[in-house]
Parts: sequence; structure tokens; C-alpha cells
Amino acid sequence: MNKGLLILFTVFFYTGIKAQEKIDSGYKDLNEIIIRSFEQNKKASLTTATVKVLEFNNADRNNKVSFVNAFNTIAGVRMEERSPGSYRINIRGSSVRSPFGVRNIKVYWNNIPVTDPGGNTYFNQFAFNNFSSIELYKGPASSIYGAGTGGLILINNFDRWQPGASLEFMTGSYNLQNIFASASFGTKDNRNQLTYAHNASDGYRIQSAMRRDNFTYQSQLKLNDKQQLSASFLYTDLYYQTPGALTLAEYNTNPKAARPTAGTLPSAVAVNASIWQKTLLAGFTNQYKFSSHFSNNTTLYGSFAHIKNSAIRNFERRVEPSFGARTVFSFKEEKLSGNEKSSFQLIAGSELQQGYFNTQVSKNKNGRPDTLQTDDDINNNAVSVFTQADLVLNEKWFLSAGISLNHHHVEFTRLNKYPVVQQSRTYRNQATPRFVVKRKLIDKFFLSVIVSKGFSPPTISELLPSTGVISTNLEAESGWNYEANADYSFSFHHSFFNINFTAFSFRLNNGLVQRSDSSGADYFVNAGVLKEKGLETHAQYIYSLINKPIDYIVISADYTYNHFRYGKFAQEAADFTGNTIPSVPTGTFSLIADISFKNGLYFNSTYYTASKIFLNDANTAVANAYHLLGVKTGCRKTFFKKYKFIFYAGADNLLNETYSLGNDINAQAGRFYNAAAGRNYFIGLSFQYLSKNKYNY
Repeated sequence: MNKGLLILFTVFFYTGIKAQEKIDSGYKDLNEIIIRSFEQNKKASLTTATVKVLEFNNADRNNKVSFVNAFNTIAGVRMEERSPGSYRINIRGSSVRSPFGVRNIKVYWNNIPVTDPGGNTYFNQFAFNNFSSIELYKGPASSIYGAGTGGLILINNFDRWQPGASLEFMTGSYNLQNIFASASFGTKDNRNQLTYAHNASDGYRIQSAMRRDNFTYQSQLKLNDKQQLSASFLYTDLYYQTPGALTLAEYNTNPKAARPTAGTLPSAVAVNASIWQKTLLAGFTNQYKFSSHFSNNTTLYGSFAHIKNSAIRNFERRVEPSFGARTVFSFKEEKLSGNEKSSFQLIAGSELQQGYFNTQVSKNKNGRPDTLQTDDDINNNAVSVFTQADLVLNEKWFLSAGISLNHHHVEFTRLNKYPVVQQSRTYRNQATPRFVVKRKLIDKFFLSVIVSKGFSPPTISELLPSTGVISTNLEAESGWNYEANADYSFSFHHSFFNINFTAFSFRLNNGLVQRSDSSGADYFVNAGVLKEKGLETHAQYIYSLINKPIDYIVISADYTYNHFRYGKFAQEAADFTGNTIPSVPTGTFSLIADISFKNGLYFNSTYYTASKIFLNDANTAVANAYHLLGVKTGCRKTFFKKYKFIFYAGADNLLNETYSLGNDINAQAGRFYNAAAGRNYFIGLSFQYLSKNKYNY
């Protein structure tokens, strides 16, 4: 009780923000933001896509090494971190099948697919200054985005553009060193941007240091009134150590420890358990308007990943080149009747991805590759063809219907055996529709119903897990999601209030879940039916003051309730039917609040709590609930309308909670726990130069 009172007192003492902050001050109503998801390209109030938006400024609430704090403020979304650089994103339980990495979620950056044709996403290749906004859609998005039952993430980096430059330096606990630099140059018709980011830390556990160097270049060239070309390039060189999971006894004794020697398996320190990751992503987009009604967007891209993983059991080397294309044709018609607008949009398109991967696994001898165990060439491709129709009637009724057909093929060629062994599997003809009915009852009060089907074949990491056994017998996940949403906003006396409720029920067939063998190697099985039900709520209050020292006060709260259970699921002698699905907390709650003064001073605060989490299918192991509190204060000063200085300092986990963030699910020998950082601090200084020539859009 005393801890709860302390949390509430501290949070309301340090009031702060979540809403969409403008470049200098103030807030933007979500309904003013242009939503790109599902090819809407309209203000949020006029779309059938219910998304949450993170903008660059409102995500700036922590030490900027990762997006964990920002993502965890969104109901239904949970980002986990086993160690710095090792992330997992959970949207409505989508991390059930992911021991590490991001799977079952489709991710795009500037229209370029980041999710490779094998279904894996290296989300850790992104740095904090690689985006201006992030759109998150929860639930199946297969109707036009292909495989993935978890959700959709669109990362945009050209929402705001203004000639200028910026430089930021941050330091903090665990020898944290962050450098962010960017330069924007060009004209209204030829926009260019360069960014560089360096992140480094010694880590809060033994064997958990990380270093990331990230470089991006984006360019937009308007050739004429009909055509625009865009180019995006991203390169990341990442190294991070992996301390390994601990048993409960080890975790309670010393949560900062790395995995010790256990039986015949060496310690994480002995093998220098680490990942060396180099990724390259490049793409070109051509936007062409055939007429005022008919247009096309086509993106061509290529990607390359080179991964070396010194693990407890072995040493893995992966080379993953891939390429692809996405094209969307769009027909739009609008009709104005009085002050009300009706519109119709029809889109049709396709997406193709092709990968030629190679994975070599060797014995690990003191952190170096030794005897070759397996050598696999992997030919994988994914094709999706889709169409969608959207109808808006007098800006009161909003209807959408879309469907895609999907084809996935993967072929493994094991080269280290003679005769050469080949195995293949095709997942084809999965029709995945999505239907939306949205009704505006009164001004800014909307009700919507969504029915959608998701489809997600096993990823390459699941078909070829760390056991080395090729598992082409795995079936694809699929299921229907039913969702209802209510959204209401109103304004009065310089105040803005928004509240949103979402209820969903998702029945997932052939759900993939993780297992571990006696040596600790991961593998996967189909778990039959997963019954996932939940409630997500969001409330936000903004108060702007005129002719007062205070500029604005904002308080925002998000609550998630999950009721996730196994349907009929029996394996060997164990029957898990009716058990809670592990890795998903029953409830999460975030409260963030800020106050900003007209003299440039501001205070931010973030409170987040998650209920206990079951760590195995038998529900016999548990990670305890925890409470996190972070604060940040700073001062913004602008000189001569073009030079901006920001000084800030803050702290995370002020309550110094010991908790596990990024648990290993169904792990052997009870090795479930990966301790997160205790109380830690940071301080930073930012300088920005903004040209007088503004080309914002």
C-alpha cells in the first residue's frame, strides 16, 4: 500500500505528456495526423484503420537506447528486452512463438518491407533518430500486408522535413554513451536527410555490453506534378553480448550475473556469448499519378544481413540476402454534398519477396567456430496479391472490405551431408479477408466493428531452430479476430479529452509455441487452439493555458486486460488445456503525465506496471508483477528563431525494482529469468539549427 501511494504521489507531482508534441511546443490532436496504414492516407477520423501513433517528440521519454518505454505506454503492446540490443515485441500475445527477435508482426520502413521473406524482423537495427512517426496496428493485417497475425508497424521518416542540422549527446549509468546527428538539406521539390547514431553501454548485467552504429540517407525528388521518386538507405553495425537466462535461485542470489557453467555446458562468459549483426536495407519508391483519380506506388528494395552468434551450445553464422517489390494501384473518387464529403477508394496490388539464405552451425570452442555441424542453403519466397475497397458516406458511415491471397514456399538444402538432403514446404492459397464498419454517431464519437482473418506460416527460425532439426512438418497459424471499438473526443475551455475502448476475441488455430530440449536448444510445436480475449482502454486529457506561465498539462493512461487460454492442447503425457498462455501478463497499466512551461522548462513522468506472467505451459513458474517509475526534466531554449538548445536529465526505475523483462518461455532447468536494469540515470544536451526556409507538409 505504501509503495502504491508513493507511486501515485510521485506521478501526479511530476505531471507530463504523451500526446503528439509539435516541434517546439503544444500538441496535435490525433485526428489531425495522416494515417497511412491500409493505404488510407487520410486524417485519423476519416479512416477505417484503428492505429496508435508514436511521433519522434512524444517517444522521447527515456535514454533513447531502445523503444521499450515508448511502446509499453500503448495498450495491447508490450516490448521486452532480454539484454540491451535483444528485443521482442508482443502485440496481443504475438511473442508466444518468439524466444527472441520480432516475429508474427509485419514491419515497414518508408514503404520498404523490413520483415524478411523468412518472417523475421531485425528491429534492433533501428536507432532513435530513424523515424519521425510510427504507426502500430493491433491484430491481423494480412488482408493487404501478407503473413502475420500479430499486427503491423509502419515506420515513417519523412513526415516532417525542414532544412537544418542537429547534434545530441547523452551519457548515463552503465557507461551509457549516445550520439545522434542529422542534417536535412535541399529544396521543396528535392528533400534530403542524413542521420547517424552511436549507442554504447557496458550493460547492467555481466556479459551484456552493446554497441550500435547506424547510418541512414533518405531523399525525395518531385519530378513533376505527376511523379515523385523516393530513396531510402539504412546500414547498421551492431554488437551485443547475451548473458543468458538464470534459474530462480541464481536470479534471487545475483540478478546481474551471467549464465554460469551448468553440467557440460559452458558459461556465457567462457564462450563470449554475443551477436555480431550487420544489416543493410535500401529501396526506391516511385509515386505516379495517371490522373486526379488513378495512381500507383511501386517500391523496389534489397536487403542483406550478416549474423554471427556465439551461443552456449554452438556458433552460428547466417548470411541472408533478399530482395522484393510492392506495388499498389489506387482509384479514388470524392463527392461533396453541402459540408459533408463522400468518397470511394479501390486499391489492388501485390508484394513479392525472395530470399537466398545460408546458415552454418558449428561447435563453439571458447567463443570461436569449431567443427561444422550443419550447413543449409535456404530458398524462401513469399507472394501476396490483395485488393481493398473503402467507402465513406457523408463522413458518417465508413466501410472497408479487403482480401489477400498468399503463397509461401521454403526449401532447405543440407550441404554437409552426402548425398545432399533437400526438404521443402509450401503454404499456399490462404485467403485472408478483413471487414470494417465504422459509424459516426455524434461529433467525434465513433463506433466500429472489425472482422479479420490472419495467416502466419512458421518463420525460418522456427523451421530451422537451434536444435538443427528441419521442421517442415509445422503448420501455419490462422484464425479469425472479432473486434469492437469506441472512440470519443471533446473539447472545452482550452481542454481536450479523448477516451477509447477496444474489445477483441481472437481464436488462433495451430498456434506455434516454443519448447526447449534437455540441452537448452529451442524448437517449436503447434499447440492446437489459442483463445485470446482482451480489453484495451486509453484516456488522455490535455489542458492548454493562455497567458499563464504554464503552457500545457497532459495526462494519459492506458490499461490492458488479457484473458489468453489454451484450447485443447495435450502433448505426450501433459495436458495444458485451459491453462493460461505463458509470456502474456493478465494486466498492464501505464500512466504518463507532463507539464510544460512557456519559459522552456518541462517535467515528464512515466509509470508502468505489469501483472505476474506465467513462464511455462504448466503454469508452475511465474515472473512476479513489478512497478516502474521514470522521470525526466529539461529546458528548451530557442535563439534568433533558428537555434535551439535542449538540456535534460532523468532517471528510470526510480523504485529500484528487481524484475525480469524478456523471459525465456518453457526453458529447460528453470532458466526463465533475464534481469532488467535497476535504478539508472541519464543526462543529455541537444543542439538544433533550423533554416528559415520551411517546407513542412
